[in-house]
Amino acid sequence: MPEQEFTETASKDTTVAEINTQTGTITKLQPPAQPQDEWVKYGEQISTFLATLPEYVGGFFNQYKQPLVTVGLIVGSIVAVKVLLAILDALNDIPLVAPTFELIGIGYSAWFVYRYLLKASTRKELTTEITTLKSQVVGKEIPEA
Repeated sequence: MPEQEFTETASKDTTVAEINTQTGTITKLQPPAQPQDEWVKYGEQISTFLATLPEYVGGFFNQYKQPLVTVGLIVGSIVAVKVLLAILDALNDIPLVAPTFELIGIGYSAWFVYRYLLKASTRKELTTEITTLKSQVVGKEIPEA
């Protein structure tokens, strides 16, 4: 196999068109170097954005405070319910805990029926307690009966 001969260009002033006309040469073009001023400009834009970011965030929060709090409460309550269900599921897997909880629930239900639902006077007491609690939650005055 014969060795290939490479020809060197005569000078650095040779143009791309002249180099491409020579056989057996590969032209490698260098991309133009980006000036440092462009990077400095980007750095200044980023630094001004970061400097004004707390003002933007504060203004956004002040403008949308009520919806953000509402969304936060909804997300927090969903997470709390999921955690509570996971804890109850874990407790339910422990032997004898689920039947114990069922017995406690049946016992409390029986006591509640005996205490509040059997007699008319205790039913009236229960309704007054419920209206009192409702008025405390809602904030309205209860009418005296």
